[in-house]
Amino acid sequence: MAFCDETRPAVFCDITYGFYKVFAEINRVPYETVPLKEDLSVDVEAFCNRRATVFLANPNAPTGVYLPLDEVERIVKSTDGVVVVDEAYIDFGSQSALSLLERYDNLLITRTFSKSRSMAGARLGFGIASPALIADLNAMKYATNPYNVNAMTMAAGIGCLSDEAYTQSNCRAIIKNRESLCASLRALDFIMTDSRANFIFVRHPAFAGDVLYRALRDKGILVRHFNTERIADYLRITVGSKSECTALVQALSEIIKTVQKGSFV
Repeated sequence: MAFCDETRPAVFCDITYGFYKVFAEINRVPYETVPLKEDLSVDVEAFCNRRATVFLANPNAPTGVYLPLDEVERIVKSTDGVVVVDEAYIDFGSQSALSLLERYDNLLITRTFSKSRSMAGARLGFGIASPALIADLNAMKYATNPYNVNAMTMAAGIGCLSDEAYTQSNCRAIIKNRESLCASLRALDFIMTDSRANFIFVRHPAFAGDVLYRALRDKGILVRHFNTERIADYLRITVGSKSECTALVQALSEIIKTVQKGSFV
């Protein structure tokens, strides 16, 4: 609402957080999608030198792929417009773009309490940018919805920020479980992206994604499956507790063994 219009469209990846498209359509903002590369990484060159507002999830979702800081800077430096870097998953092992804020007035970093701070139900987020960009956002906020954060949510956010050690401990545990889960799935011949998020993005050369999705659901394990053509064989799997990861690996092992015995439906 603040930075996009008919002369400055929104631009984002074709495979990314699904609500960029939804928000653009709700606000009647023209938008363009940039295809990910064959390896599901961001095509940096295609985002450079744009007269547009760029939205970049980093790490990306649902792929979990992280774009290095120097590549983010290339986009910000070359773009004639605001670049919104959505760092919802940045705390799970990646470098933030915060260090670029002193040099670029067109950079807006968004964060959320929903992921690393385990407060998804609170619906609390924040933005970090130059005073001018924040002023524009506040002008829009107070013109449309000045009461969008309630007192209880504010209190929860302040309480969370007062114990950063707890948050970082949780992040380290998730990173450790992610690495262990990836190793176990590779042993079952799964192929995956280098995820830097609190989820992994995997596929198996012998199974269609929807087949694995349904088989896991039948065993009481829910994962995300997308019908999008390029990623239809992938599953997005949240990294849970150690016991949850163990249950997932066991279920997938049983599914694969069932197929090898010729009795899988």
